[in-house]
Amino acid sequence: MARDPVVGVLALQGDVREHLSALAECDVVARPVRRTAELAGVDALVIPGGESTTMDKLSRAFGLRDPLIDRLREGLPAFGSCAGMIMLAQRIVDAAPGQLPLGGLDITVRRNAFGRQVDSFEEDLHVTGVAGPPVRAVFIRAPWVESVGQDVEVLATVEDGPATGRIVAVRQGNLLATSFHPEITGDPRVHRVFVDMVRSASA
Repeated sequence: MARDPVVGVLALQGDVREHLSALAECDVVARPVRRTAELAGVDALVIPGGESTTMDKLSRAFGLRDPLIDRLREGLPAFGSCAGMIMLAQRIVDAAPGQLPLGGLDITVRRNAFGRQVDSFEEDLHVTGVAGPPVRAVFIRAPWVESVGQDVEVLATVEDGPATGRIVAVRQGNLLATSFHPEITGDPRVHRVFVDMVRSASA
């Protein structure tokens, strides 16, 4: 019998506990990752919502940035929500001074594209690959995707309001990213999509 995958959550800053809780509903072993030894022991990684510039600085301070890049280049499945999407992008519009993404996803993202904290909102989205009713998407100082490469699949776009049509969920190979925060709604379906990706990658 195959063992359950070990999925790490990058635990430098952000919605770590919420992602660990969501993953616990998906029949995987979920662990926080703060050190290189912990990174080496996971089959996949979630990069949570939070503050992308802070995560970038802390990844360097903890000596994790280069090992993270190496694992991603080796094909490590990864899921980034909100700030995690920014971390996984190849290119950032309006990046903070000195901010560098980890890369992996052939996308260009715009930081804080939807506005400040007071502009946070929720919307029901149809997300490709997620069965059942629409996903309740929570956007908090969220990015959006300005452009995608030819190998990137767009999974969801904003369906209402002034940002209609903006790309907010993408997949490329073993990498998944959302502008919104599925970890805080109590609905694990997006995490299940990622876990299915992890299981397929390890098959």
